[in-house]
Amino acid sequence: MASHRRTAVDARRRALSQNLLHDPSVAHRLAAASGAGPGDLVLEPGPGRGAVTRALAARGFRVLAYELDPLLARDLDAPGVTVRRGDFRAAPDPGEPFHVAGNIPFAATAGIVAWCLDAPNLRTAALITQLEYARKRAGHYRRWTRLTVLTWPWFEWRHPGVIGRDAFRPRPSVDAGLLTLTRRARPLVPPGRAGAWRQAVETGFTGVGGSLAASLATVHSRRGVRAAFAAAGADPWLPVGLVPPETWLAVFGRL
Repeated sequence: MASHRRTAVDARRRALSQNLLHDPSVAHRLAAASGAGPGDLVLEPGPGRGAVTRALAARGFRVLAYELDPLLARDLDAPGVTVRRGDFRAAPDPGEPFHVAGNIPFAATAGIVAWCLDAPNLRTAALITQLEYARKRAGHYRRWTRLTVLTWPWFEWRHPGVIGRDAFRPRPSVDAGLLTLTRRARPLVPPGRAGAWRQAVETGFTGVGGSLAASLATVHSRRGVRAAFAAAGADPWLPVGLVPPETWLAVFGRL
């Protein structure tokens, strides 16, 4: 009977792109990176067998876990933990300040990150993702993605470290990374300029002309763009992916 149940769980796990965490030290590391304090509400996407759930509860957090797998969900009852069957990406904003922490299914990463960025009451998110995803989003290669730049005035992206593939069952083919998102107490762009910022970033990432300056010159005067880059001390010939968010902000402030 136990063998049959394990087989069913393994089949569901593969279908749901789950690599379950079995190293308690990693679970506690993730809980510590969550930014939450005792009594705070923490939402957990895809708790699996509860390694992260137990680490979160041990710190006195109020844990709300969303689990798709019915066989796993029924084993997650613990003090301070509420389990809801369903997809985290369809969860409502809880209507109060909260945090997110979880070892998320790699296949669902983009959707879960998008949900976090859109949630008005989110304060921090600590997520275990594929290593390459964490490195790209946090500018680890000194290259910056459109999503990172677009959201930088409101969120700080960080990649605090690597989690080896041996910490998971089944063992994935790649290492994982810890990725954190922290909402800024004060946005780096005034609320009235948020639309202009998004338009500037979308324009810059069109790639027209081969550099950020060339792309911005399609909607601003070339003289104005050159002056903005000069005042920011930035290289106007840099391809857009090599321009750090701080330079974006300096140029945007001058245009």
